[in-house]
Amino acid sequence: MDDKIDNKIDNKAKENIQTDSINQNVSDKTIDVDENTKPAKYTKMSRKIKKDETKQTTKEVVQTEKQEMRLFNKYSYDVEVRDLSLKNFINLKPLIYPSTFRYTSNKDFSKANINIVERLVNSMMKGGTGGKIGGKVIRTKGRLQGKKATVLRIVEKAFDIINKQTGKNPIQLFIYALEYSAPIEDTTRVRYGGIISNISVDVSASRRLDIALKNIALATIIGSFGNKRNIVGTLANEIILASNNDINSYAIKRKNEIERMARSAK
Repeated sequence: MDDKIDNKIDNKAKENIQTDSINQNVSDKTIDVDENTKPAKYTKMSRKIKKDETKQTTKEVVQTEKQEMRLFNKYSYDVEVRDLSLKNFINLKPLIYPSTFRYTSNKDFSKANINIVERLVNSMMKGGTGGKIGGKVIRTKGRLQGKKATVLRIVEKAFDIINKQTGKNPIQLFIYALEYSAPIEDTTRVRYGGIISNISVDVSASRRLDIALKNIALATIIGSFGNKRNIVGTLANEIILASNNDINSYAIKRKNEIERMARSAK
């Protein structure tokens, strides 16, 4: 009898062990199923969340880089452009030393993608001036042709002088100078039969900026030619005068002259 009872107890224990193992397997399978099925439903959401997090981190990194990027490691690009027509063409891409070598010069409106300080440097890399004859500037072989590093140093020293004299951001004053010295109207020749007459026309935003840069660069070259003042001081003085809309600025004089001729041609 005792043997039979022991056998029954052993059988029941074995059955209990088997049932426990079966339950464990079933629970493991359910857990595996839950772990495999739930992520299958929420993988897209989790991936989107991860992408959003990475985008936010990249944006933060780019913003910090832009904040840290300064012209000549000194001057911030956080400036205001008040003229809405010039806002699309004044490029304030943060660069320490703006020199892109005009890789996209063959494309239309590629000038709008170039840093505005680099455009000033490019406009100054021209031949020198021999003086004025009949109201025209006679250009000769200058010392700044193709010497971009030299002109960059000139612009850096001129911006340092502007900052010392005014205590303001020289990039902001340079943009004000461009806005004040950009003409709104100009004249063009039209032929009616055999008669040629001048008529006034509106100037596009791109050409307005080109004229302003040309006149500021020309004023620095003319003012420093045969003069005791060097080109650095001449550039700084011209930007300060033009930013204040002063009549003594060469660029402001040229703008007023162009607009006066356009008003008389109406």
